[in-house]
Amino acid sequence: MTPALTALLCLGLSLGPRTRVQAGPFPKPTLWAEPGSVISWGSPVTIWCQGSLEAQEYQLDKEGSPEPLDRNNPLEPKNKARFSIPSMTQHHAGRYRCHYYSSAGWSEPSDPLELVMTGFYNKPTLSALPSPVVASGGNMTLRCGSQKGYHHFVLMKEGEHQLPRTLDSQQLHSGGFQALFPVGPVTPSHRWRFTCYYYYTNTPQVWSHPSDPLEILPSGVSRKPSLLTLQGPVLAPGQSLTLQCGSDVGYDRFVLYKEGERDFLQRPGQQPQAGLSQANFTLGPVSPSHGGQYRCYGAHNLSSEWSAPSDPLNILMAGQIYDTVSLSAQPGPTVASGENVTLLCQSRGYFDTFLLTKEGAAHPPLRLRSMYGAHKYQAEFPMSPVTSAHAGTYRCYGSRSSNPHLLSHPSEPLELMVSGHSGGSSLPPTGPPSTPASHAKDYTVENLIRMGMAGLVLVFLGILLFEAQHSQRNPQDAAGR
Repeated sequence: MTPALTALLCLGLSLGPRTRVQAGPFPKPTLWAEPGSVISWGSPVTIWCQGSLEAQEYQLDKEGSPEPLDRNNPLEPKNKARFSIPSMTQHHAGRYRCHYYSSAGWSEPSDPLELVMTGFYNKPTLSALPSPVVASGGNMTLRCGSQKGYHHFVLMKEGEHQLPRTLDSQQLHSGGFQALFPVGPVTPSHRWRFTCYYYYTNTPQVWSHPSDPLEILPSGVSRKPSLLTLQGPVLAPGQSLTLQCGSDVGYDRFVLYKEGERDFLQRPGQQPQAGLSQANFTLGPVSPSHGGQYRCYGAHNLSSEWSAPSDPLNILMAGQIYDTVSLSAQPGPTVASGENVTLLCQSRGYFDTFLLTKEGAAHPPLRLRSMYGAHKYQAEFPMSPVTSAHAGTYRCYGSRSSNPHLLSHPSEPLELMVSGHSGGSSLPPTGPPSTPASHAKDYTVENLIRMGMAGLVLVFLGILLFEAQHSQRNPQDAAGR
């Protein structure tokens, strides 16, 4: 053997383990973490490296560390090794690789594993634009935001094995930071539940606490349920509030969503009787934050798709604006059926809108834009012609466009008394309410003509009767004529 060849062989053997030269056709090992590669601060994590049955030793390296992080003997049947981290910290976060050693030398390194620690910074907020409810097959935008200037935001979907989505942050004029993630098309085939995080560029594996989870609700075209309130649409703080969502479709589940909220409430469906289903959502005692617009949806247990939304229901909170309002009736609170009356709501304080409610009425309050005049804001609610259905107790409230679901204190109650026909009893009718048309006097031209013709007929019959009686008294005059 020549001296040169001997020197080369010695050099190759001396470089063996330290230079990790691959001496045989061994497969590249695989590296993964359990329960996952995104671990909260203080939680345990296990890193697995799987290689060949020929492996004698496994080694774990962390990028940036000059020495191997750990070396372990393989577990039977020797094709993998376990590396444990009992309590995750920011020092464990980073990029890892592993390789194994056999009698033929070291394998090539595995693909890198990004081990992320969460919980190092305060959590961001996650919201859906325009709302977490979207038509099945539609698209939407998720907004991850924070008041501090973090460099990157990360969006993760529950149950998704794809890589997290990362976007650079954008600064808002208000001083906050955000990233907008387009999502869709949204289908009911699986659950759409998200969280988001943020991190700095110089520590990409150290993340914030997760945002509160946000679930997306794909709605379909099945028949919409109904939504009603058992207490009335105007409430004072501290009152109880129960919203009832119901349908004759027989839904197994219902959700209640308030416009502008990031989440919704879900309840199982009850069947008060055959063919009907409903769910009650108790929200009281209420506070000003409960004011807003609500909708509900229904779904069957065998489907992930929700129904079309119910018609909106507005919940209004009284006593949130301290300018007072007054309510009066013109010409007065006692009026005969068929006549006209106007309820006048007034205030010296500024209001965009006035609302008129009737005690016990199922319909929502009447709304009118305010008019300014004579140093007052006011709205006129005409009622003509008045019927017995208009009788009752009324109150008015003021609201402002900046938050239309917050109202003033109510006016003093106004009792509207409706008597029978003009000249009749002054007591209000006690029968069941009916539509205004059923009690209104009909003063049309056609009816006036009919009334006049009837009078002429009566006059003509009176003349004939008078002449007949006069003829019986004076038969000679009648014969002479």
